Amino acid sequence: MGRLFLIFRLALRDLRHRPVQAILLLVAITAATATLTLGLALNGVTSSPYLNTKAATNGPDVVADGDPAGLTALASASGVTASSGPYPVASATLRANGHTVPVQAEGRDETPARVDQPLVTQGTWVRPGGVVLERTFAQAVGATVGNTLTLNGRSFRVVGLAVTAAVPEYPGVCYYMTCNADGQAEESGMGLVWLTQTGARSLATAASPLSYVLNLKLRDPASAPTFAAAHGPVSLDGSRSSSGPAVLSWQQIQYADNNLVSVAQQVLTPGAWLAVALAVASVAVLAGGRMAEQTRRVGRLKAAGGTPALVALVLLAEHLLIAVVAAAAGLGIGWLVAPLLSGAGAGLVGAPGAPALSLGTVGLVLAVALGVTLAATLVPAIQAARTSTIRALADAARPPRRHKALIAISRRLPVPLLIGLRVIARRPRRAVLTTASTAITVMGIVAVMAAHHADDVTSRFDWFAGLSDPVTGRVSQVMAVLTVVLVALAAVNAIITGWATAVDARQPSALSRALGGTPRQVSLGLSAAQALPALPGAILGIPLGIVLFAVANGTGQVFAPPLPWLAGVVVGTLAAVAALTAVPAGIVAMQPVAVALQAEAA
Repeated sequence: MGRLFLIFRLALRDLRHRPVQAILLLVAITAATATLTLGLALNGVTSSPYLNTKAATNGPDVVADGDPAGLTALASASGVTASSGPYPVASATLRANGHTVPVQAEGRDETPARVDQPLVTQGTWVRPGGVVLERTFAQAVGATVGNTLTLNGRSFRVVGLAVTAAVPEYPGVCYYMTCNADGQAEESGMGLVWLTQTGARSLATAASPLSYVLNLKLRDPASAPTFAAAHGPVSLDGSRSSSGPAVLSWQQIQYADNNLVSVAQQVLTPGAWLAVALAVASVAVLAGGRMAEQTRRVGRLKAAGGTPALVALVLLAEHLLIAVVAAAAGLGIGWLVAPLLSGAGAGLVGAPGAPALSLGTVGLVLAVALGVTLAATLVPAIQAARTSTIRALADAARPPRRHKALIAISRRLPVPLLIGLRVIARRPRRAVLTTASTAITVMGIVAVMAAHHADDVTSRFDWFAGLSDPVTGRVSQVMAVLTVVLVALAAVNAIITGWATAVDARQPSALSRALGGTPRQVSLGLSAAQALPALPGAILGIPLGIVLFAVANGTGQVFAPPLPWLAGVVVGTLAAVAALTAVPAGIVAMQPVAVALQAEAA
């Protein structure tokens, strides 16, 4: 117990002496774990709004689509306890506020139904000459109660807005069977409206006849998938059986209503692991720099009787303490932010609220934080602990590796590039980490750009020009969050790397100045030591980002952003790296030569 307390006190003391580095490390791991928590916390959080809507509307357990005779027979099938319908459904063209949109116009009675009575959230229920719009669709069209619109050229007044659990909310209405009756695409952005049965029948044409839907309640709601499979299955892609009614279970409708959150998860999952990879690079550079700074401290601990194991544990403990705190902070931030991305849309009632963090989620996030820290610090800690006591106390500068080709090339370079290239040669692994972290950052940014470009070119998430789509909004929202996280992590990484490089190069920089180099040349050289390896990383990140989006969008189709966008990313990345490393480079370059040459890495 005394040994553990000693390790804890020594680690805490070192953290107090280096607060800036501790804060940067905390920010890096917190950002990664918060993003990971957010992706994990979205699992299952949308079940509550759908179930609330199903209860409020007495929603069906099964919805069937077919001819009236077959549906009437299905209403008396074994296990059915209540039904409503069959109701006529017309495929119509709605025009409102400058939009022209196909809709499913379902005819309903003016009196409440036993099963699936849509909940009116504004206005009143259907009446002659009036139409009720599904609430999410109304928001997309920009229609409110009192507006006038046309259906197949006939004028109707919007008398209400409502929600239902029998049909997926916009834009997933065509998950509903009737959309496929005319061979229409599943994700066509079709809307849903209700009007009187007389009004719906009046919209039918010879080219687009009426279809009919039936809502059923079962004795055992959990058996809905089995019932649907037995009486006329419809697959998840909306394909119909060749004969008989098409049947959809409430679980399938809930799955479609969860589309907003499932899309968010698809974007967050790769983004979270990109953030973790950036955190690994940040921790590795910071840990390596801290170990290099503490060489003399290692010698003092060993001279005072500390064993190599004790020294290694002390060096690891301070980083693991930060990892535990960062994991807790990441869990808290992810838990608080999740409700902002988990709303199931205006088509359902109620809100999912803050997600419940399971022990599995907490354990995984904590394991990732500790694993990232251990992977980045274990080898440097062991190497530092194995350094001999005399060598550690002497803290002699490591002789640079000399290569004839490097010397021949560097002789002809300007002084700043000469200094930068020789700094890279002294720390090649740090240069590789800079290249890798830059590639990861640019990959994430280019993937986001490719998504926006795909939206502009193909309208993948917006099937009708000018009509807003909640899926597009949610995707843009999540991508904005990921962009901020990746850019912030990249900035932290650049600051950490720049500071570690500047501190490590204090004595070589002082020697360069003693041999005639100016502070400006030294400062530019230290910045060049970061910008040079960042350049290949930025270039490599472009194809990786394009491939990442091609894999993430599920189609494999490649969308390359315009060349000026990509060039801007490379130039902006290099400018950001130079700007973020200029401050520590300037501080080291301005330090008096005599002070730098006599400095101890305490």
